Amino acid sequence: MMWRMVEPPVRSLSAIENFLAQNSSSKLSQSGNSNTGSLAARISGITSHAQSVVEGDLFVALPGTSVHGAQFSELAQNRGAAAILTDHAGSQILESTNSGNLPTLVIDSPRRHLGDLAAWFYSHPLRSMFSAGITGTNGKTTVSTLLYQLWRDASIEAGLIGTLGTFISGDSATGSRTTPEADELQNMFAVMKERHVKNVAMEVSSHALSQHRVDGVRFSVAGFTNLTQDHLDFHGSMSEYFAAKAKLFTLERADKAFIMIDSDYGRDLAKKCEIPYVTLSRSDRNATWHISQAIRTSQGWDISLRGEGGIFIEGSLPLLGEHNIDNALLAIALAVESGLDPLFVGTQLRNLRGAPGRLEKVEVGQAFHALVDYAHTPDAVERVLTSAKEFTDGKIIAVLGCGGNRDRSKRPLMGKALLDGSQVAIFTSDNPREENPEAILKEMVAGLSLSNPHAVITDRRAAISYAVSLANPGDTVLLLGKGHESGQEINGTIYPFSDRDELAQAISQTLADSKVGK
Repeated sequence: MMWRMVEPPVRSLSAIENFLAQNSSSKLSQSGNSNTGSLAARISGITSHAQSVVEGDLFVALPGTSVHGAQFSELAQNRGAAAILTDHAGSQILESTNSGNLPTLVIDSPRRHLGDLAAWFYSHPLRSMFSAGITGTNGKTTVSTLLYQLWRDASIEAGLIGTLGTFISGDSATGSRTTPEADELQNMFAVMKERHVKNVAMEVSSHALSQHRVDGVRFSVAGFTNLTQDHLDFHGSMSEYFAAKAKLFTLERADKAFIMIDSDYGRDLAKKCEIPYVTLSRSDRNATWHISQAIRTSQGWDISLRGEGGIFIEGSLPLLGEHNIDNALLAIALAVESGLDPLFVGTQLRNLRGAPGRLEKVEVGQAFHALVDYAHTPDAVERVLTSAKEFTDGKIIAVLGCGGNRDRSKRPLMGKALLDGSQVAIFTSDNPREENPEAILKEMVAGLSLSNPHAVITDRRAAISYAVSLANPGDTVLLLGKGHESGQEINGTIYPFSDRDELAQAISQTLADSKVGK
């Protein structure tokens, strides 16, 4: 689903051409039916997705990893595209299609200009809102979700963009990426402005920063959670991964930074930060925002913390895991920065709910703990398993797979973290995508010594059933890797699969079988 304004702006193609000419160092040219009359074409939207085109849109045909967007120009035209913006390679493709009849603007590297173009087209909608861009390897989804909840609890019209989808004052739509493409992002902001949204929280991925998806965006505040190994298939090294994240903490991207400094990467970022910043820490009381006390309870934590200007906040946090103290601290600091009363924030902590699929409980009447979590990096797996020890009297039974077509170097590290952190480690398939799942599993267990009850079970449903069959009262069953996801991707097809549903079904079946046995 693509959000659409009720009353979109209307600009001429010639105005778009003038903007690009003034803001691009590359040469802009015209092709197709781009005469004086055609440049008067009225444009009422911008999209780089041909299937999302509505009448009056400028279709931006971008080069892809395997297929050029210009290949879909005929679809865009049939759906009502008024004009096309593409590169020289795309222009050549258009000449061989009927879409060559549409007025076409040609520019070098259109992706590099799309964000600025879309922001200008929609009159820079984000400038009217308080905006928080949150980055880091782990915690982005939870921090942004908690922040969104606090705003909604305060009756503030708010927006949320991230892994779980897009939410605008309660309405929601799913997305395919943590951070949408630049044109879609600015359109979302425009819809939010039209709906009188005052505050927006957004996850900002390293891919988005590297691929110009947040070009044209300047956040009120930028938040940093942590950095651990992930996405090295894309970035190549941890230094490059860090450099990508650091792009958010520049004068171009944000006005102020909030940086967790309980890691070397956080401390390094604070040293290099180009904008005013404050520090946050769970343990360092010299940090601007820090935890004064955290007492574990049956439901989570009783916490007290200090912030800028001597702010003191205390309350009960119903979230499991020490890492969620970090997530809550950052969300609280950002909430106060947005204008929420610290006293109000403290009273609302008890009402917070974790993000779906993040240490999410599954309860169908069993006598053991059952949870699902999105952990898909070595550090996240270690953190979740460490957290599980806090509330587990018996053994930890953990199920984990690694996604295909992703960073292979983290697979043995995730496998070791699983084995080290659980009494029963069950290795299974995640989203194998185009890879052989058995080959992925071999890389996960390479060098590990496995014996019963540890197991390698390729079929994820069978692995979950096996885990549940081993559970006794006081134990914890943890399904890791997929979290909130509702499908499993195999060879280009996404099959319905929810860890939450599968876990609930396996437990229910076990309970039913036990009653029959009696």
